Amino acid sequence: MVVQKRTGRPTARRSRVVYRDAEGRETDDPSEAVQGEILVYGHARPVRRIRFFLDRKELPWLPVSEPALLLWVLVGLFFIWSGVAIFLRFT
Repeated sequence: MVVQKRTGRPTARRSRVVYRDAEGRETDDPSEAVQGEILVYGHARPVRRIRFFLDRKELPWLPVSEPALLLWVLVGLFFIWSGVAIFLRFT
């Protein structure tokens, strides 16, 4: 009986990435892509398919832009964290 020794090295997986711009045309530039698909191949057949899309919608109930809101939330959390730290320092 012949036993082959396994190397224990993982097999190299290939992947194919397809980016699509806003008009649906394929593009090579990821910064222009709004949707796409990533295929990961293992043993010459796709083992995983990842689809992505970016959808830019404004929230109608939000009076400011989303980045501005997130910045204000970050500032608020910083002040809350600072207040808790000062409270714990003096107790």
